[in-house]
Amino acid sequence: MDYSLTPENRQVRDLAREFAETEIKPVVMKYDEAQEFPSEIMKKLGALGFMGVTFPEKYGGAGLSYIDYCSVVEEISRIDPSVGLSVAAHNGLCTSHIYYFAGEELRLRYMPELASGRKIGAWGLTEPASGSDSGALRTTAVRNGRSYKLNGMKQFTTHGSVGETIVVMAVTDPQKKKKGITAFILERGMPGLSVGKKENKLGMRASDTSTMIFNDVEVPAANMIGGEGEGFNQALDILDAGRIGIAALAVGVAQGALDASVKYANERVQFGSKLSHFEAIQWKISEMATKIEAARLMTYNAAFLKDSGRDIKLAAAGAKYFASEVAVKCTEEAIQIHGGYGFIKDFPVEKLYRDVKLLTIGEGTSEIQKMVIARSLLRV
Repeated sequence: MDYSLTPENRQVRDLAREFAETEIKPVVMKYDEAQEFPSEIMKKLGALGFMGVTFPEKYGGAGLSYIDYCSVVEEISRIDPSVGLSVAAHNGLCTSHIYYFAGEELRLRYMPELASGRKIGAWGLTEPASGSDSGALRTTAVRNGRSYKLNGMKQFTTHGSVGETIVVMAVTDPQKKKKGITAFILERGMPGLSVGKKENKLGMRASDTSTMIFNDVEVPAANMIGGEGEGFNQALDILDAGRIGIAALAVGVAQGALDASVKYANERVQFGSKLSHFEAIQWKISEMATKIEAARLMTYNAAFLKDSGRDIKLAAAGAKYFASEVAVKCTEEAIQIHGGYGFIKDFPVEKLYRDVKLLTIGEGTSEIQKMVIARSLLRV
């Protein structure tokens, strides 16, 4: 099957590439060192339509395809995975959850601000006691007339301290376990909603990761997404599609590592020859390029299936698993090619190496992806 980009796809890709090179690249280390969320960059991305890539113009989005979405995330992540992660989380989690599962009134109320990037979205699922076991939630939502009172906490939430519109999964009926989990839309500033610890991370340091705390947060019943007990299955569907974005992010990181390695190999001279003349380096470059192209094809195949309205569970899990593992290997090889220079912050591969490991963990670990793949094939 031909996954080559159309002229329109290439225009979107080139716009994202130019923005990443001119607007993000000069300030990558500034935001990384300060662990500062790049608010101004996110606003500019919103103005380009990249904070609502696939959503209809009716809701403030750009009305583009998942192929375009992957191109945007890939090109941004090639320069700064932290920004790529924020774009993927904003589009693929909070905003997607509202678009695909909320009623029209909630869509019209929340989507325009999110899809335009005027507000940042957060998505709360993970808790201290429920990581891969996402059904073991302890945050509760108890009905109180026309509202629900939420109590509990969420951990490792992307945009936990900067998100202004927040989708939260909470238990409304403990007896039903996973079928008793419901999704709600919260707004920053609601009484009882506070930010806890901001994580001091190995990588992705410009992408905000924080704890959210709920202490008798009163949420209108009208802010429930779908019906009671539907939240867990909604979250699984959101994660399936979200994995395509993470796969694109991984392809971007791996490509960034390859680009830097090719540049360095053509410049660095040892033993009287450029590194690019040594077979050991040539083999590393060849293996990186081949694996990246395979990961890209798997990712864009999953995006094609999503655009076609077909089942994506197996393709998305496979793409996310393979691309994230390839990205880890490519950044490791990039460090090795750079030698001692790869270990210092003057060269981009140092940051890519720190950033990449999250991709085998977030939105379902590699082990979880293997489970999804096996269950899809074995039907168990």
